Amino acid sequence: MADNKVNITPLGDRVLVKPIEVEEEVKGGIIIPDSAKEKPTTAEVLALGNGRKEGETYEFSVKVGDRVIISKYGGTQVKYEDEEYTILREDDILAIVNG
Repeated sequence: MADNKVNITPLGDRVLVKPIEVEEEVKGGIIIPDSAKEKPTTAEVLALGNGRKEGETYEFSVKVGDRVIISKYGGTQVKYEDEEYTILREDDILAIVNG
């Protein structure tokens, strides 16, 4: 898990995550170009917004440091200080990975 602080604070029910790249073993000498690879669906939660408000504020189901599975095409990719992040709504988080 990353221990660096990010100077990005999501708003509302949005969550800032950093995709976790999975090491890929190439078998048979075939190299797949980056443009043909699917984007990772596992990410680490780095920051949370201030919560969804519908008369009252709802707590997030995830916390900073959680490893999560995110919707493949959910969220918005942002680049900040040469790092790639995704900002998405908590609804685009499908599961928390335990372990």
